[in-house]
Amino acid sequence: MSIFRLNHAVLYVRDLAESVAFYRDVLGFGYIEGGDAHRGAAFLRAPGSTNDHDLGLFELGSHAADSGAGATSVGLYHLAWEVDTLGDLERLAGRLTDAGALVGSSDHGTTKSLYAKDPSGLEFEVVWIIPRELLTDDDRAKSGRLDLAAELAKYGPDARSGVGISRP
Repeated sequence: MSIFRLNHAVLYVRDLAESVAFYRDVLGFGYIEGGDAHRGAAFLRAPGSTNDHDLGLFELGSHAADSGAGATSVGLYHLAWEVDTLGDLERLAGRLTDAGALVGSSDHGTTKSLYAKDPSGLEFEVVWIIPRELLTDDDRAKSGRLDLAAELAKYGPDARSGVGISRP
């Protein structure tokens, strides 16, 4: 018996409607109608997912303090959402920028990542993974700032992520 993937994440948020709108309108999650069996909760599904839900949101209210994880307490740093193509990463970079949510980007060699914060200030990563058959030793050794234009020129916008996506 072994774990083979993350099924879903649940986040505490300040404003449920604002968070649902962000994850729906910026990241493309679908709102599950009738899935809110708990008052002050919402459940969303990633595009193409067969999960009951991929993200649960529970509202705490405007009085909720920022998370102290990593600054004053232990806790989860972030979740990483994988995109299917490098073009998807580019489109999300624009949407996150337009939403004022993009806080950084990194080239981790084998992965190309965007970092953003949701309306409650919770950080997350959006990642595209170099397909194994295209991965070079130079890629593995790379680390630093993401040059998305150079990666698009190298792999093309339709280059599909290397792992983690169930495809038909």
